[in-house]
Amino acid sequence: MRSKQLRVLFAAVAALALVASACADDDDADDTTTEAPDNGEATGGDRGNVDGVLVLGSMVPQTGDLSVIVESLQVPIDIAIEEINEAGGVLGEEVVLIQGDDGTDPSVAQTTYDQLVNSENVDAIIGPAPSSVAARVTESIGTDQVPMCSGSTTAADLTDAGDGYFFRTAPGDSLQGPALAELIANDRQTSVAIVARNDDYGSGFADELGTALDGSGIDVTETVLYNPDSGTGYDADVQQAIDSDPEAVVVIGFNDDGAQILSAMIGAGAGPADIPIYTADGMQSDELGATVDPDDPSVVAGIRGTAPAAAPEGIEHPFQGIFAETELPTIFSPYYYDCTILMALAVEAAGTDEGSAVQAAFAGNLEGDNDCSSFAECKQLLEDGETIHYRGASSTFDSWLTMEPGTGIYDTWQYDEDGEQEDLGNQISITL
Repeated sequence: MRSKQLRVLFAAVAALALVASACADDDDADDTTTEAPDNGEATGGDRGNVDGVLVLGSMVPQTGDLSVIVESLQVPIDIAIEEINEAGGVLGEEVVLIQGDDGTDPSVAQTTYDQLVNSENVDAIIGPAPSSVAARVTESIGTDQVPMCSGSTTAADLTDAGDGYFFRTAPGDSLQGPALAELIANDRQTSVAIVARNDDYGSGFADELGTALDGSGIDVTETVLYNPDSGTGYDADVQQAIDSDPEAVVVIGFNDDGAQILSAMIGAGAGPADIPIYTADGMQSDELGATVDPDDPSVVAGIRGTAPAAAPEGIEHPFQGIFAETELPTIFSPYYYDCTILMALAVEAAGTDEGSAVQAAFAGNLEGDNDCSSFAECKQLLEDGETIHYRGASSTFDSWLTMEPGTGIYDTWQYDEDGEQEDLGNQISITL
């Protein structure tokens, strides 16, 4: 039996891997529960992991562009596991956690994934953070029969990824695109240029946003997709957007590359002091202003954006108070907490840590007859033979579309005169 002690995965190996190789429907719940793959077709089987002890791997950005928010993602996982183990664990055993780095990079993440799955024999994975990373590793999880739940990947093209083994609690960009379009429309903008990362997150978001803006009667003057790993700068990309003569510009990126886009815009006389600029969750960071200009973080003042709500209206959950004591930024935090609790409940409901059984049980815990919001309460109901509807810290999960939420609630925010995040005081709810 594997160790029950909390283990931390190969930080040195992950760092070396980074060097060697060189995030983001209806109001009624869908009654369809994902079925387990036919055993005759699956090739993953028991990798030595099926022993009744739930071993979770985490894949979060310990390095790379999104490393500025890593604690906001990892700490909620830790909080959830502590809660689970205090309630007697899963299947009568304490949950084990092995931490890994997604590197904000598909190559780094693949190395971590291979280590977690083939060497550490984890039963399931919480993460990864970026959509481009998820697109890479979900190519393997169906074959390996490794259930995965991300609390931050939002790319629209990840819907139904991973042969039914990929779940996410963060709503997809098919919901956030319309939410950001609503914020822009409420500000009475009439024409917008979009500058976005050329990856699963950026290009997918740009498509959804463009469609929503068009539906709102707002002209998209130009959509520019940039290479986030460009070594030559972004002046040409920015100039292409500015030359389309927009009334406002939307930048869809991550902290580091987004900061370079903003620097180029400021240099071209089209910074936030000159033209309205909008963004989304990938550039919501306390570090963005200092990344743009270490001497003057206020250069980002006035930029507005949306992000999946840290505390959605109508939800009161103990996690919110517990996490507030950490004084960490709350970006995606409740979504990672919910992923961890839901994965543990899926194992409890399945009665085994075997991958296909866990995958088949996951959605059922969001469709049952008895509401519960804590692991202990939900576990007791399952032990009593009842079905449950988990009500989480990020969502009540009234609308669940087999693998992901069908409703998204979004915070609206801006950077203030000091370059710090400021809540605009209203949330936008979008349902497919």
